[in-house]
Amino acid sequence: MNALDRIDRNIMRELSQNGRISNLDLSAKVGLSPSACLRRTAALEKSGAIKGYRAVLDPGQMGVGFVAYLAVGLNRHTKEAQEAFERAIAGAPEVRECHNITGTVEYLLRVEATDLPSYKRFHTDVLGTLPQVNAITTYVVLGSPKDERA
Repeated sequence: MNALDRIDRNIMRELSQNGRISNLDLSAKVGLSPSACLRRTAALEKSGAIKGYRAVLDPGQMGVGFVAYLAVGLNRHTKEAQEAFERAIAGAPEVRECHNITGTVEYLLRVEATDLPSYKRFHTDVLGTLPQVNAITTYVVLGSPKDERA
């Protein structure tokens, strides 16, 4: 797909706010006919500009009472160490996001657990057993006044 124009960006903005909006309502919001809107949306999906649709879940209803961001430093700065760490983290259901970052550490993780004892088990029994891990700094989330992840 070529560069996104204003209408494409408007479609994506509306869908990011409400992925269940009907094509009829979406077309009215972005100023297109329903058929043109449907074609544009399909083209955005096909090009990968729209990667998918998902439900935003209530963490409390899912049994999540503890959320933290973890800065993780590795003891070796090699491709092999990073790949081994990433494979291990891919199998950890508590890790909801894993980002390879720049700075003083290699990774930033978003971890969700039932409660503090559950997080401690993850910290000790999962991260604490990985031979690549050199340092872990935990930042506990107290609240999220703005969270646009979906």
